[in-house]
Amino acid sequence: MPPSQQRINELLETLKQEFETVTNEASLYRMHKDEFDHKYNSQAAEMQQIRQNVYELELNHRKMKDHYEEEIARLKRELEARGGHIPASVQSVSQGAPVPPQQPASGASSAAPPSLGHSSSNVFQGIMSGQSGPTGAALAPPQDSTGAQAGGQPQQPPPGQAGYGASGYLNGYHNQAPQGGAAPPSQAAPQAAAQTPQGQQAQAQQAQQGSAAPIAPAAAATTPQMSQGRVLDSRSSPHVARASPGPPQGNNLADLDFDRVPNEYKKQANDWFVIYNDRAPRVLDVDLVHTLDHHSVVCCVRFSADGKYVATGCNRSAQIYDVQTGQRICHLQDESVDREGDLYIRSVCFSPDGRYLATGAEDKQIRVWDIKTKTIRHQFSGHEQDIYSLDFARNGRHIASGSGDRTVRVWDMEGGQCVLTLSIEDGVTTVAFSPDGRFVAAGSLDKSVRVWDASTGFLVERLEAPDGHKDSVYSVAFAPNGKDLVSGSLDKTIKLWELQSARGLSGSHKGGVCVKTFTGHKDFVLSVALTPDGQWVLSGSKDRGVQFWDPRTAQAQLMLQGHKNSVISVAPSPSGKLFATGSGDCRARIWRYSVLGQQ
Repeated sequence: MPPSQQRINELLETLKQEFETVTNEASLYRMHKDEFDHKYNSQAAEMQQIRQNVYELELNHRKMKDHYEEEIARLKRELEARGGHIPASVQSVSQGAPVPPQQPASGASSAAPPSLGHSSSNVFQGIMSGQSGPTGAALAPPQDSTGAQAGGQPQQPPPGQAGYGASGYLNGYHNQAPQGGAAPPSQAAPQAAAQTPQGQQAQAQQAQQGSAAPIAPAAAATTPQMSQGRVLDSRSSPHVARASPGPPQGNNLADLDFDRVPNEYKKQANDWFVIYNDRAPRVLDVDLVHTLDHHSVVCCVRFSADGKYVATGCNRSAQIYDVQTGQRICHLQDESVDREGDLYIRSVCFSPDGRYLATGAEDKQIRVWDIKTKTIRHQFSGHEQDIYSLDFARNGRHIASGSGDRTVRVWDMEGGQCVLTLSIEDGVTTVAFSPDGRFVAAGSLDKSVRVWDASTGFLVERLEAPDGHKDSVYSVAFAPNGKDLVSGSLDKTIKLWELQSARGLSGSHKGGVCVKTFTGHKDFVLSVALTPDGQWVLSGSKDRGVQFWDPRTAQAQLMLQGHKNSVISVAPSPSGKLFATGSGDCRARIWRYSVLGQQ
């Protein structure tokens, strides 16, 4: 055999051996990959089973807890009916949410304030009934208990019925001081007294003794703002005359007597006014654009993505208005729903393309309306209690919803079904998608803000004590950068959070950093938002005010008083320079804000 042929055979043999070696290694790697895939799939299945088991356990625990709470409430009522003494140990159920004792009849009957316990489906009925429970009031203001006026005019609060700070613009529901001076203590005191544990205890003692007399000392301690002075000019928003007003107090704009504020720090129109912070450079100006009258409480306002339209939700219907003209162009109401009773639309949200409007209501249903045809495109069922908040993801496919049933759910528009259910310990009051759709945030009655990965459902942030809110969280909103979040609470504050997960950071605990706390509102903060440029934080409150805040300094720029009842909802226009407000005074309003010198 020639040497060259022998050399070729040796090389071929070597190649054959190397090929066999590589083939063996590939087979080994393939076997290892199959083994790893099997382990991964097994562990993923186990994890899914664990999650399902935990969810079922939570549901069972919730049902058992609700059953026990109902049984305790029933036994308590029986004990009260028999005139027995109620031990302190059963005065509070549902994690500390007291059930107020029934007041004995004295003249006109008065319903006891509703419980805000976790088993109640009426989590937010405190404000709806004009009362505040021990853990705070509810998301929507008073119902149409007095009925709409003839001709479809907005309802007005009954005269002489005092609420929290009723005779001033600081707090409360009613729009002007009673004629002839302050409200009688018998009207103002019981409700104000209920704002403190001492007042509740005193009420309970009086109820057991068969007395319906008001608790004047407690009321006086909790309502120093109650006007004892003159009757005010009804043409402007009501404000309180104070015996000894001090100089401007920075963020405490709601403490100021409008008449004594220097002219350079205020602006007044026919039925609204603005007070500016004397400790911050005056940068903004505010003007009224449109007033949109409704037949009932306006629970929510929301702009379309292009800023051309604004939607509102009230009793039984949603409306869409043209922002430029202020004309109503669409009325959406499900005629198949029973017409008996109230059915408030608690949340509205446009799809990013503006073709659909999603509405969430007290009947536990999410309706997605085709705006052009005014028909329901989808109707999502699954929540077990009222729906309080909705938000569309930027992809236009997913909708997040929050309910009093303690769940956040994500719905798929294309599939027409729920694709993710996130269960927590207490009622969900507010939800929001991050701008990139990666995260969904929710505020809860348990004082926490949670942030989940929207695709996996894993909890990535929990914003709570020691720097968190001290009372229920009623509103959350992502900043335009998607890395920060603001929250508003019944503790009367707003907080700005830096999210760790959105910044790609990880730590030993799931918690963002509270970088700013905004204080100045005199009552519950019901709604928060950021302007599209991230330059300003907006907030609406039960004190009837809207405030603009600088997120860099936590200073209030201004306070706008333009409603005669709680400001339940604030929404900035995505196109900038406009914002909308919805209130218990049966009005929504569109406002313009501008930088001074750039109008």
